[in-house]
Amino acid sequence: MLTIDPSKIQTVDDRRDAAIPGNNEATIRFAVEHWIKTAKTAINERSRFAVALSGGSTPNAIYQMLSSETYAKQLDWSKVYLFWSDERSVPPEHPNSNFYAAMTHGLAHLPIPKNQIFRMEAEKEIERAAQEYEAIIRKTLGLRLFDLVMLGVGEDGHTASLFPDTSALKPTDRLVVANHVLEKKTWRMTLTIESINQSERAVFYALGSAKQTIVGNVLQSKRSSPWPASQIGTIERKALWIIDEGAAALLLHSKLF
Repeated sequence: MLTIDPSKIQTVDDRRDAAIPGNNEATIRFAVEHWIKTAKTAINERSRFAVALSGGSTPNAIYQMLSSETYAKQLDWSKVYLFWSDERSVPPEHPNSNFYAAMTHGLAHLPIPKNQIFRMEAEKEIERAAQEYEAIIRKTLGLRLFDLVMLGVGEDGHTASLFPDTSALKPTDRLVVANHVLEKKTWRMTLTIESINQSERAVFYALGSAKQTIVGNVLQSKRSSPWPASQIGTIERKALWIIDEGAAALLLHSKLF
């Protein structure tokens, strides 16, 4: 049985909410149960759950728990559609691939139809591939985009592969773009801010004290701040930040909560 406690979700501002469930373990469990609850609601209302997955250690821990016996049996996986919020320009079997990470951390063992798993093919002709991925999203999902977009936040304020001072941040009507990240000397494929904000729900996951400064900065900033993560969330579709006590340290000290 899911044990989501609504009282743990608090208002940050008119575009964002935050939940601080406790330590690392409690926060991962809360994130998993929120994921399943979101999926069940979408399936009940729209007969499908379309999620854009993220890379990183916290999402990987979420995938492991989702695929465990306790949680895997709670969802009709035949109605789940997997997409990705961003991808590196590497093959699908590369250890740095977000697709590879999600699959090897448990999702490959779930009974999701293979024709409902849409990886970003970012390893070659990435600009053309981004256009093709956008076409797949539009054809598969129609006007109702993702039911959940999973996101992290980097210490520079980036989210997905939306890095500061990159072309992907410019106003666009695109859902997916190829983004050249000069500081990393590489290309990434990423959902745009517009496509994330048009989706039903965006959720950030930030755990550990190393995240406390950027989490504090972003959640106390305006949308016009230099951090891309601060641009996610609208009045109509608020973003949710799920953060543990370590990542929330500065917020708690500032008495924002």
